[in-house]
Amino acid sequence: MARMVRAHVVVHGRVQGVSYRAYAQQQAVRLGLRGWIRNLRDGTVEAVFEGSKDPVESILAWCHRGSPLAQVTRVVVEWEDPDGEGPFQVRR
Repeated sequence: MARMVRAHVVVHGRVQGVSYRAYAQQQAVRLGLRGWIRNLRDGTVEAVFEGSKDPVESILAWCHRGSPLAQVTRVVVEWEDPDGEGPFQVRR
């Protein structure tokens, strides 16, 4: 069985109001990841991705590109111990 990892991510730039969360959810589900994503009051987007290392690294690469209208300036990643997240969801 592949080793599970957890990435806690904060994405900076023009990432709210550009469907970033919806596109991220599509990518996460396609990659078989678990976790969540939400907007923060400071204009950033916060997410947790759990799964095997390669799919998590794939979603992190996507986070740097973002949705078509996003302008990502920085992605901050903290690696944490997996916490048994549920199916990937957009939190409001």
